[in-house]
Amino acid sequence: MESKKPQIGKAALWMTGAIASFSSMAIAGRELSVTHDTFEIMFYRSLVGICVVALILTLTRKWNQVSTDRLGLHGIRNLMHFTGQNLWFYAVSVIPLAQVFALEFTQPIWVILLSPLLLGERLTPVRVLSALIGFAGILIVTRPGAVPLSAGLLTAALSAVFFALTTISTKSLTRFASIGCIMFWLTVMQAVLGLIAAGIDGQITLPTLSSAPFLLLVGLAGLLAHYCITNALAIAPATVVVPFDFARLPTIAVVGAILYHEPIDLWTLLGAAVIFTGIFLNVQAENRNSLATESRHSRQ
Repeated sequence: MESKKPQIGKAALWMTGAIASFSSMAIAGRELSVTHDTFEIMFYRSLVGICVVALILTLTRKWNQVSTDRLGLHGIRNLMHFTGQNLWFYAVSVIPLAQVFALEFTQPIWVILLSPLLLGERLTPVRVLSALIGFAGILIVTRPGAVPLSAGLLTAALSAVFFALTTISTKSLTRFASIGCIMFWLTVMQAVLGLIAAGIDGQITLPTLSSAPFLLLVGLAGLLAHYCITNALAIAPATVVVPFDFARLPTIAVVGAILYHEPIDLWTLLGAAVIFTGIFLNVQAENRNSLATESRHSRQ
């Protein structure tokens, strides 16, 4: 039986890949905003995703897992994700990358608050406390009254809400569909949504020699980031993975400072640390509850 230390080391490697992927996607999104609008970015990203998912389904011979069952739920999930991702791409083009990542970290807080309404889950005192701490962090990052609430800050915050709705609908879908099926409809439906939204003005900018590599990077990085996180969670507890994920913030802050001369805002780092505290508090509580449940079942 493998010791825990190597498993944690492997999880750290997977999370390093996730951090690199998320950071790469943010940089690519910033560079692409000069040439393409967010709808075009989503359209081309989804085309890359279709190719990758189709290749994986072919190599693993799992096309039989793709079905039209619960297609309406797939549609709702992908509309939520499409909206959130467009808001996110807009945010990375107009505000410092560290602010985008800090506000994106509030996604688990929104999951805590929305799950009782949409999934019937119980809102425990710890979850309430976690949400309150998370919102205190949001106020520190945005500082309403001290600094103007820009469109970039609002869209970054809203993207986290839509990502939370995506997570909740994904949780419902996993009861009926495989990951391959979910990913297939994700890429196909978002390609259609991207094409419609990008072409509504009668003009779609074609990829150029300079934008094509970044479009490819956006498509691959998005899939790779979630693949890395999934593998990390499969071999290490969430209480280990979540702190590693938080390393995204200082990483992107340094990247933004080097590439785009963005100042490293201490308020953003402090607010993100508060948000992380709320999330980690909830993760630890859920982990203790899970261990207690397993212990009770083992004694029965």
